[in-house]
Amino acid sequence: MNSTKNDSKKLFALNKPKGYVVTRSDELGRKTVYDLLPEWAFDEGWMPIGRLDLESKGLLLFTTDGKVGNHLTKPKGCQKVYEIWVRGYVTDEHIVQAKKGIESKHGLLKALVVEKLGMGGAKTKLKIVIDEGKNRHIRRLFGAMKDPKFGTPLKVLELKRVSIGGFELRVESGKWSWLSLEEERMLIKNL
Repeated sequence: MNSTKNDSKKLFALNKPKGYVVTRSDELGRKTVYDLLPEWAFDEGWMPIGRLDLESKGLLLFTTDGKVGNHLTKPKGCQKVYEIWVRGYVTDEHIVQAKKGIESKHGLLKALVVEKLGMGGAKTKLKIVIDEGKNRHIRRLFGAMKDPKFGTPLKVLELKRVSIGGFELRVESGKWSWLSLEEERMLIKNL
């Protein structure tokens, strides 16, 4: 466990690539995020804070402190920012609906912020901010809306978490790094 005196002893960040399961072991034999980390992360009980599904990528924090994990995952605990590509034309009406929320069997799915970043063919790039994370929250939210041109459900093609509580992703895909003590304090200041 190589860290400096200015590094957190409670948190490190991984830039999770697509194709890795966020679990300690997988009964189907798929690659897990622990395949990307040093052996001590598994042996010393470092646990992911929250999840990203198999097809998602981006920032994933790890801790051994249950209080820190609970603080960062409880609803309204901290904001998470994502960049997504959606198949379909996302209209201003979709943006209003996403911020108002859509009822689902998982409860109300909504975003605090939805900002259009660009278009590419029949795809829309968005910045999404949420402060809770139900299972497949963003994918289900946009999947419940229809493309006005084709009448088909919108589909999230790519999802990348770029920040958690003001801490921004800064390592390349498949790599990890310690948070600084200052970054740790910023994330858990209200703990």
